[in-house]
Amino acid sequence: MKFFHRLLLYFQKHGYYVCQRIADRLGIRAKIVRTSFMYLTFVTVGFGFALYLFLAFWMRIKDIVYTKRNSVFDL
Repeated sequence: MKFFHRLLLYFQKHGYYVCQRIADRLGIRAKIVRTSFMYLTFVTVGFGFALYLFLAFWMRIKDIVYTKRNSVFDL
């Protein structure tokens, strides 16, 4: 249990240091940069999922419209 706690603290310290440096560079608080990264992550994952559903729907419609029929009686 101690190992995981130390590992978590290590990643928090060094991972957030990146956000801290960006915040210092832009002159804003690091908390804003961290939450912005989290929101962007959720937005892009959501956008990718929505794009996937849209393409799946589009391909299904295309398959329905452009199916080849062998004869008139296949309707």
